[in-house]
Amino acid sequence: MTGKTVNRIGDVLSYVFMAVTFVFFAGPLSWLLSIAMRDKREIYLGVSRYIPKNPTFDNFVAVMTNSFFPTYLWNGLKLASLSAVGVLIVAMPAAYAFSRFTFRGKGLWMMALLAFQMISPLVIMVPLYRYMNRVGLTDSHFGVIMVYIALGVPLAAWLLKGTVDAIPKSLDEAAMIDGCSRFSTFWRIILPLSGPGIASVFIITVIAGWSQFLVPFLLLTKNDLLPIGVGIFNFKGMQTDSSIQLLASACLISVVPAIVAFLLLQRLILGAMTSGAVKG
Repeated sequence: MTGKTVNRIGDVLSYVFMAVTFVFFAGPLSWLLSIAMRDKREIYLGVSRYIPKNPTFDNFVAVMTNSFFPTYLWNGLKLASLSAVGVLIVAMPAAYAFSRFTFRGKGLWMMALLAFQMISPLVIMVPLYRYMNRVGLTDSHFGVIMVYIALGVPLAAWLLKGTVDAIPKSLDEAAMIDGCSRFSTFWRIILPLSGPGIASVFIITVIAGWSQFLVPFLLLTKNDLLPIGVGIFNFKGMQTDSSIQLLASACLISVVPAIVAFLLLQRLILGAMTSGAVKG
């Protein structure tokens, strides 16, 4: 068997793997779309056909015109965006310190960041609620954002460290020779050159915050404070006219922004993730 034949077989297997993966992830979404485009009568009849007999977009209109749903969307965007900004404010200086400074236990601290990232919120759910309740941060977007930041900083610091590692240290030295302080060097040299990495981490963090469920479900009870994930979970119980086709429509509307953002910015996102994985 020649090398060219082996390469062709490898290409075919790669395409088969990607096709199977696409079907695995796209299949449930397409079925959700099928349910979302059915009318109430077809849902009640239990018809299991993949293509609806009378496709309709009325369910999407009903969801978007519902008085609660725009609030859920706004709350989800607010929590995800503000927490992403907070993550960058904390993670960028930490990444610079890990990249440029030498101190005792540096490797252990980096491993501690990874260990913290591996802790599931389910493990700390009860003590987290008790602590946030004691300090008065339940039913507060500020409290939820603080938890989002704590959960997002470890991964962001690792990814941003790879970005800072790629910037030559000679630029830092040249700036300090010209009279810049350490902070001025960070502000004027490192931050501008880290722009693509910062943008990537911001996008990743926003997507993670947008899809977050457990933390807001635990800390928020007021309906006007709920983000999209928890809002959909409570949607059926609060709306007397809601049924499975409306819930499917609501789920699709909430998922589409994250999918579109990833598809449009996948090179930027994957570039940041691989940079943080192979450097330092």
